Amino acid sequence: MKTLIVHAHPEPRSLNGSLKDLAVSTLEAAGHEVRVSDLYAMNWKATVDAADYGPDASDPLRPARDSGRAFDAGTLTPDVRAEQEKLLWADTVIFQFPLWWYTMPAILKGWVDRVFTFHFAYGVGEHSDTKYGERYGEGTLAGRRALLSVTVGGLESHYAPRGINGPIDDLLFPIQHGILHYPGLEVLPPFVLYGTDRMTDADYPEAAKAWRERLLTLETTAPVPYRRQNFGDYEIPSLHLKEGLEPAGRTGFGLHVGTD
Repeated sequence: MKTLIVHAHPEPRSLNGSLKDLAVSTLEAAGHEVRVSDLYAMNWKATVDAADYGPDASDPLRPARDSGRAFDAGTLTPDVRAEQEKLLWADTVIFQFPLWWYTMPAILKGWVDRVFTFHFAYGVGEHSDTKYGERYGEGTLAGRRALLSVTVGGLESHYAPRGINGPIDDLLFPIQHGILHYPGLEVLPPFVLYGTDRMTDADYPEAAKAWRERLLTLETTAPVPYRRQNFGDYEIPSLHLKEGLEPAGRTGFGLHVGTD
């Protein structure tokens, strides 16, 4: 298996840094090829601008259209092209990051903004009366798996269905469904460590054991059964879930998770 780890934490000696290193050593020991994009160490540029698209940037700038034209022409900046090539190389992509203000760190969002360009991560496939592009289960990254490994400062009860912060599955839905499932990745249930602000060195071995065990099941863990857009569950072009497909009592984000 070929695994890309995208790591987003500014401190190499942090818990996130340790989990990233443990993932590398565990997977390599199991015979896997591993590449790492350590965004802070790479001094990753997090903002989209005209420089990303070189001669294909328009004035005024139109990021979606310009990014697609630059992708087609091969004129995206070398750092962006390198990350796209890593994604195409990988069988599995692990995202290692802390949950900051209910989402990913800005540098990781900037990686998505710049790397997931038009004609690469979106804007691909047929648009017709029966198909609305290749996305949500289809697309450039179909056939690959993704896993979020997330550290959370608060207690697990804070992120339970009745917790004040909201259910963790809801908080991660925009990332898992909207960013990863959209271009075709199969998304594995996340690995979440709670209460990390209170963790001590004595607590780490238990967390490391759980992470190591999870890493060794990457190939056998069933993905979250997100519904696929073009396979009969949605009306086209409205993209509304068809009547009668919703599980009893389920609303909101949960409508888009099947029962497989």
